[in-house]
Amino acid sequence: MKTVAIRNKDMYWDIAADIHYPPNFDENTKYPTIISAHPIGSCKEQTSGNVYGVKLADQGFVVIAFDASFQGASGGEPRSIEDPTLRVEDFRHVVDYLVTLPYVDEKRIGVLGICGGGGYSINAAMTERRIKAVGTITGANYGRLMREGFSGYNPIAALEAMAKQRTAEARGEPLHVDDLLPPSPEEARRLGATERDVYEATEYYRTPRGQSANGLNRSLLSHQAAAVGWDAFYLAEVLLTQPLMVVVGDKVGAFGAYRDGCEIIGRARSEKKELVVVDGWSHYDLYDKPEPVARALEKLIPFYQENL
Repeated sequence: MKTVAIRNKDMYWDIAADIHYPPNFDENTKYPTIISAHPIGSCKEQTSGNVYGVKLADQGFVVIAFDASFQGASGGEPRSIEDPTLRVEDFRHVVDYLVTLPYVDEKRIGVLGICGGGGYSINAAMTERRIKAVGTITGANYGRLMREGFSGYNPIAALEAMAKQRTAEARGEPLHVDDLLPPSPEEARRLGATERDVYEATEYYRTPRGQSANGLNRSLLSHQAAAVGWDAFYLAEVLLTQPLMVVVGDKVGAFGAYRDGCEIIGRARSEKKELVVVDGWSHYDLYDKPEPVARALEKLIPFYQENL
């Protein structure tokens, strides 16, 4: 593995990324390459890199797992911005970097997105034609979530609060950063935050199982408005033509990945598309638990081999 800094030429900071190499890597050989995108509030050291990145590299792919701008080890100030437009632009900069590498076959670049990274991957592929195949693991449409559960099903009130906070910060008041999860599973139970996805997210991100100093699940309130008006699947019927594989668990939670998976499979213009339902497992099980990860990869590996 090698850690690199990718210059974001539009915004003047670097995107941090880890490149995972296949066994017996030869820099003089051209490899199919997969961009691996982390979930909302996560980082490259979590499921996108240390699980799927490693395992796909073992199967002969070069895999690049990157941190979103304003998050992880990537640059950008202020921190903890979750802006879908900027998240999608990150993919373009990663592709720009990949096509300069002698061992990357520019005609065989694919993408894999986990959770919110799945929605971003789908959206990026619609207009970034250098991406030739799209896979998602429990992919979620962050814009839908912001209009629904993440705003208490009152997006207008949420937008008013965001606008008020942005004005306050413009006038010099402190930043308001939302901590999106309870600090521990025990505290989640005490608070009654036991809905499947919320609790299991806490169990993953707030314990040694998935904890990382760079994967903090925080979001700057004043910069959330763009997400409320964004939709990962907008124009999928027209622009999403690449081969598509969507992997979800059948143990459904409030974040709605199963619902979003069914929707995008129905809407995508892609001629090759498949919904893979991993029976008996949930959204966060697919992040790192050996059995559901193996079942997802049983489908994804031949998908990328065929389409890259």
